[in-house]
Amino acid sequence: MSMTIESSSSNLTHEDVVQVLEQVETRNPNEPEFLQAVHEVLGSLGPVLDRHPEYVKARILDRIVEPERVIEFRVPWVDDSGDVRVNRGFRIEFNSAIGPYKGGLRFHHSVNRSILKFLGFEQVFKNSLTTLPMGGGKGGSDFSPHGCSNEEIMRFCQSFMNELYRHIGPDTDVPAGDIGVGGREIGYLYGQYRKLTNTFTCVLTGKSTEWGGSLIRPEATGYGSVYFAAEMLQTRDMTLDGKTCLVSGAGNVAQFTIEKLLALGAKPVSISDSSGFIHDPDGITHERLEFLMHLKNHRRGRVHEYAEKFPSASFHATEPGGDSNPLWQIPCDCAFPSATQNEINEIDAKHLVDNGCYLVSEGANMPTTSAGQAIFKHAGILYGPGKAANAGGVAVSGLEMAQASQRMYWSSEEVDRRLKGIMASIHKACIDAADEYGTPGDYVNGSNIAGFTKVADAMMAQGVI
Repeated sequence: MSMTIESSSSNLTHEDVVQVLEQVETRNPNEPEFLQAVHEVLGSLGPVLDRHPEYVKARILDRIVEPERVIEFRVPWVDDSGDVRVNRGFRIEFNSAIGPYKGGLRFHHSVNRSILKFLGFEQVFKNSLTTLPMGGGKGGSDFSPHGCSNEEIMRFCQSFMNELYRHIGPDTDVPAGDIGVGGREIGYLYGQYRKLTNTFTCVLTGKSTEWGGSLIRPEATGYGSVYFAAEMLQTRDMTLDGKTCLVSGAGNVAQFTIEKLLALGAKPVSISDSSGFIHDPDGITHERLEFLMHLKNHRRGRVHEYAEKFPSASFHATEPGGDSNPLWQIPCDCAFPSATQNEINEIDAKHLVDNGCYLVSEGANMPTTSAGQAIFKHAGILYGPGKAANAGGVAVSGLEMAQASQRMYWSSEEVDRRLKGIMASIHKACIDAADEYGTPGDYVNGSNIAGFTKVADAMMAQGVI
């Protein structure tokens, strides 16, 4: 079977990689996001297999691309009109070789098996990079909280947990939040879990600090992507101070990316949501960020209101069917895609490079297509892929688990210090692995190899399971 997913890597001709990819394509013909993620990771592993033939003999690749468990279930609930609704619920428990499954729950109408398998697969290597003992998983539903009342969201979350609770636990699977699952949803989910099991354990992360959560958890993904960017810039004796930065998204990750950029002296000039994007050449200041947070977190409004509030900003509505995103045409020094998967395609990547961007740090999961990655790598810009650059969120989830097991809270300064140290460790692991396997400065290869080898060694040690 021919390869249908374009890759940014040159190692897809390796015989063992080709064989596994053909098998994956045959078994998962209608799962493009998952296939894209598998191609991206396996495309870095040819040199690893040459150096470690024992991985080939033990069929590590064949096993690592198959989830250990896929759980799918119906979620019936009653809306405010008294009508019965039915959604699909999922949990993909992908790999637990180095620890309990760990990964978010996503509530969004786009959720399907392919998207969750890609996210779970990525999570395996992202969690490995954090240095914390966590396996990889992902879950969610095609239910979208947008436009629903709090009571409807509560009833849905309770029904969802009525099935999910059978499959999770503090030493088995510890979900967190993701798109559509914030503090409100985590609260409803945890409350139902606690009622069903009569336990108070760390089985969900992202909880409120009043009942078992960690400080800095909401900020962690955004902060982490900025810390990773700072580490990349340091390799060229540069800092973020004074840099013009594009940020996509307007949710949790984007908001705290902007907050940390401001703290380090950068100038963020954009935000976006599904309705379009705003460009504020004067910069999104602390005051304007506070307005944005209130707009998105409390009023659930759209970003065009930002442009109506601040005259220096312009709003650009989404153009359905367009072949590129005009946001990425704005000249900048650094870009932080923080919205969703595949939001930067080949055309967008060319626009970024042509207009002076020399750093991309991914706050979202796989926001750049394979063709876009190829553009970044060919241009030689600093490119931090999501499995490395956005690992801060799950890293602090791991720190939340540690605090919960000790029945104690760390200060925000302590958690932030640990987060910064973890992101520096991830950066070093990527650089070291890229150097060791002959592609110095290639963060894609470095993150894939460093994340893979730790999991592969654990799988080897535990036998054929």
